[in-house]
Amino acid sequence: MGLADIAAGLSTTTEQDERGVASVDATDAGLADALARFAEDLPCEPGAAAAVAEAYVGGAPVDAAGHDADVAPMTAAKTLHRLGFAGLSPVSATGERVLEDYLAGRVSRADARGLLSLSDAEFALAAYVATHDPIEGARGVVDGALEDEREASVEKRDALAETMSSADEFY
Repeated sequence: MGLADIAAGLSTTTEQDERGVASVDATDAGLADALARFAEDLPCEPGAAAAVAEAYVGGAPVDAAGHDADVAPMTAAKTLHRLGFAGLSPVSATGERVLEDYLAGRVSRADARGLLSLSDAEFALAAYVATHDPIEGARGVVDGALEDEREASVEKRDALAETMSSADEFY
C-alpha cells in the first residue's frame, strides 16, 4: 500500500472549521441555581447573590464582596442580611430602640439619624435590616452549597497531592 492508496478519498479545503476551546465553568452554578428559588426576595440576581456570599464567606469584607459580584456595597450588605448572615446592621442594640421609634413614627428621621450618628447610607441599611427578615431557609442553602464546594476542593487537592511539592523538598 502506497501513499496514493492511503490518501485516496481525502480532500482539502480553503476554509477551516472554527472549533474554539471547550470550557465548562460551573463555579457559581451550584449556589446560584440553589438561590434561584429565592430570586424575588433577594435584592439582586441569584448569580450576584451567590458571588457575594462566596466572597464574604471567603473572608472578603462586604464592600469587596459587592465589587467582586458587580453590585453596590449597599446591595451586597442587604443580600447578605437576607441570606441570613448576622451582624450587618450599623446600629447597636441600644440604637435599635431609637430605630424602632423612628419606624413607629415617634421620632423624626433627622432626630433618629442625629441620635444614632449615622450617615444616610448607614441609616438606610439599618432601616432595611430592621424591616426585612432573613429569608427562611436561605442560610442553610448557602451553607450547604458552599460546603459541597469545599468538599470538592478537598477531594481535588487530595487527588493531586502526589504532584505537589512541599517546602521541605528544597532544603
